[in-house]
Amino acid sequence: MNETSHEQLVDLLVTSNRILVFTGAGISTGSGIPDYRGPKGIWKTRAPVYYQDFMSREESRVTYWENKMLDWEDFRDAKPNPVHSAIARLEKAQKIELVVTQNIDGLHEKGGTSRSLLTELHGTNSLIECQTCNEMSDPDPHFAVFRETRRAPLCQCGGYLKPATISFGQDLRQEDLARAFDSARRADLALSLGSTLSVHPAASVPLTAAERGVPYVVINQGATEHDGLAELTLRFEGDVGAILPKAVDEALRREGKE
Repeated sequence: MNETSHEQLVDLLVTSNRILVFTGAGISTGSGIPDYRGPKGIWKTRAPVYYQDFMSREESRVTYWENKMLDWEDFRDAKPNPVHSAIARLEKAQKIELVVTQNIDGLHEKGGTSRSLLTELHGTNSLIECQTCNEMSDPDPHFAVFRETRRAPLCQCGGYLKPATISFGQDLRQEDLARAFDSARRADLALSLGSTLSVHPAASVPLTAAERGVPYVVINQGATEHDGLAELTLRFEGDVGAILPKAVDEALRREGKE
């Protein structure tokens, strides 16, 4: 990161008051959460279970729960890192329009982002959802039962239970998408943090803001699908944890909000 780019980022943070923050797995690796698509990502070592198979085959439901159990304690015990804290501090300074995340780890909320300013496009591992009655419940008891029985848990209504995440082949919640795109049309700065911007339609959210002519900043370790776009204002190659918190510190100090 060169000093000129750093100063440009700080200037953008100072002058913006409706920031759209879009985040991916790269912001949570510092909390011990593995990514899904990198060289050592989860999908390199196990095949995903598609939603249609989950709903139609007991064998697939068991495989799904086995996969989720491998990661459950890591997700449950993970702590927010300085990136999550920096975003929460921008909110405290009344600079956030909306935080839109692809992550399912719940760390934004743990890190101080208000539920009212957070959209989890791919759902959350922090709750279990019945696929029939939509009742939400705490994951720990269900994982404990599965660990003992190796049978996929059922709701009291008889419906299939699964973590409240969006599985492959499962539709995103339209209200979450609408909220994200509405905020992109109001934002005065778009920040994409720790995402390869390769999953759609999620990746179109920050681009929608950029196409309106507002500044667009991408920070990611590794290539993204938005690299080289004319709408891109600043592109930082590197660990978002080494870049964003420092810029937020300086911006808030400059405004006297630290």
